[in-house]
Amino acid sequence: MSNHPSPALRTGANDAGSPGRPANLATIIARIEEAVDAETAGLRSDRDFDLASSNARKSRHLYELTRAMKGVGEAEALAEHRDGLTRLRDKLARNEATIRAHLSAVNEVATLMRDVIRKAEADGTYSASEFGYGT
Repeated sequence: MSNHPSPALRTGANDAGSPGRPANLATIIARIEEAVDAETAGLRSDRDFDLASSNARKSRHLYELTRAMKGVGEAEALAEHRDGLTRLRDKLARNEATIRAHLSAVNEVATLMRDVIRKAEADGTYSASEFGYGT
């Protein structure tokens, strides 16, 4: 008996996709859409949203999509999955806008905190910026 996995296990042939692909593209696209929707909603409504975990999940789905696309012609994939890919593109655009807004808010809070710390450290006589330190 060999120590190598059977071809069915190596290729993911027992998944929804054809042999050689881990799952069909429609299923993968749906998973990515679900992850993107969850991240967008989480960033908008949950201040304790775990962005790192969400990003890891999206990365895994992207890897799965990349594997599934091997051996599939781009034109073939576009023709067969045009609606799903268009929907995904739109969801990704909304997700990007939400992430940009989140990062902007984080930057604003960090700037406010930096300014408060600088003011608290200054005793009114001298400041680091007067001696060319800091910005």
